[in-house]
Amino acid sequence: MRDRKLLNIELGRISPEEYRTLPESGIVLILDNIRSAHNVGSALRSADAFKADKVWLCGICAAPPSAEIHKSALGAEDSVPWEHRQDTISVVEELKAQGYTVLSVEQTEKATSLEAFNPVPGERYALVFGNEVDGVQQSVVDASDGALVIPQFGSKHSLNVSVSIGVVLWQIVSKRST
Repeated sequence: MRDRKLLNIELGRISPEEYRTLPESGIVLILDNIRSAHNVGSALRSADAFKADKVWLCGICAAPPSAEIHKSALGAEDSVPWEHRQDTISVVEELKAQGYTVLSVEQTEKATSLEAFNPVPGERYALVFGNEVDGVQQSVVDASDGALVIPQFGSKHSLNVSVSIGVVLWQIVSKRST
C-alpha cells in the first residue's frame, strides 16, 4: 500500500485570528502549578488541536511570551486564549459561577474512569490538570464537581501531564461528536 503524506499547505490550517472566531467548544483547561514551560506549551498545542476555548495558567505556570513555551506550542500560544492567575481556586470558583462543571483529572477515591465518562450535550467543562509531581492540589480537588482518572495498566500509574491533556481532550471531544 502506498499512502502519500499530506503537505502542510494541504492541511487546511486556519490562522490564529480564524481560530478565535470558531464556535465555542464549551471546554476550558485549568493548569494548576505546571512547572515545565514545555508542558505548558504542549498543553496550549493540544488545546488548539481540540479547540479548547481558553487555558488558565495558574500559580507557578510559565506564561507566554516564552521561548520554551513557543518551542512546544508552535504558535498555539497565539491562537488559544490564555490567562495567568496566581490562585487556582479563584479560577475554579469563577468558572463554577459561570455554569461550568469543574473536573479535576486526578487519581481520587471517587474518580470516574475516563472511558466511562459521558459528557452531557451542551454542558460546559473546565478540566483541571496538576503539577508534574504533586498533581492537582487537594483544595482544588475538593472545590471541583468531580474527578476523572485515565485508566493505566503499567507500573507507574502516571503519565506526563501534557500527554494526559491530549488523552482527556481526545476522549471528551470524540464522545461529544458521536
